[in-house]
Amino acid sequence: MKFKTCCCVGALMLVTHITNAQNKVAAELTAEYVPFSNYVRPEDSLKTGSTSDFKRMKLTVMIPFSFRKREADEAARWFVVLDGAYAKMTNRDYEKPLFPTEMLNAQVGLKHIIPMKKNWSLYTMAGVGVYTDLMQIDRNDVLLQGGVIFVKQFNPRLAAGLGPVVSNAFGVPMVMPGLYFSWTTGTKFKVNVNLPEGADIGYQFNPNLGLKAVLGLSGMTVEKEKDGKSILLGYQQITAGLRPEVRLNKSWTVGLTAGTTLARSFKESERSLKGIFSGMNKVDPRFTTTFYGAISLKLNMP
Repeated sequence: MKFKTCCCVGALMLVTHITNAQNKVAAELTAEYVPFSNYVRPEDSLKTGSTSDFKRMKLTVMIPFSFRKREADEAARWFVVLDGAYAKMTNRDYEKPLFPTEMLNAQVGLKHIIPMKKNWSLYTMAGVGVYTDLMQIDRNDVLLQGGVIFVKQFNPRLAAGLGPVVSNAFGVPMVMPGLYFSWTTGTKFKVNVNLPEGADIGYQFNPNLGLKAVLGLSGMTVEKEKDGKSILLGYQQITAGLRPEVRLNKSWTVGLTAGTTLARSFKESERSLKGIFSGMNKVDPRFTTTFYGAISLKLNMP
């Protein structure tokens, strides 16, 4: 998997919250576990005896705090978005340290949704966060993001959007494309494609029980020093599995995911203009496929 670290920091983190826009408080807590798998050396694609695992806790909270009626059934809305993820890795039998043992991503942001004419909406987002390996936290670990996404609601089940996203991930403010796509179909049998988060196909047995086959894309980013320079280290993973979901009551839903990692890798990027294009053909350090498990608890206020 080869998406640039800047995408993880900028466009992905901001655009992923578009689908969750609603008029009530929403939150999701997720615990993930990836057991030890072998490190694949990038220079010769050799599977080594070195192994690493991955354990992560993620929390996202979206709090609406302002509504302003514009037209019938339309309202301009403001949200506070809180994002946090803490990951721990155990790395065994490496000749020298290659990967972090801890990663922390924490961000607070504002989102504003303005309905426009002919099924268009304007999503404005801005946030600031700390992205660190916890070895040393300084100003280099603080990243800023902001963006404007124009979203077209083609019908109740299909929406797409495009707009500029700005980030200082590369040391200077850079404008990158922010993309959004959401497609949902069916009532009992459902197909949901939500880029850049992933996709799922599921069946709703009754209002309180459903089963999904899921494909997930996720990652983390940390700032670190290498040879006296500030660089970004991006962790990326693609997972697939089955997820039964049980609705506990009107507000709470729990989901259990069991499956596999399709891809798991790290990528380094220099924090410079050159860093955007450097290493495009470089093979990234990665890990062999292994089990993936997760449990999530969702809150959607009625």
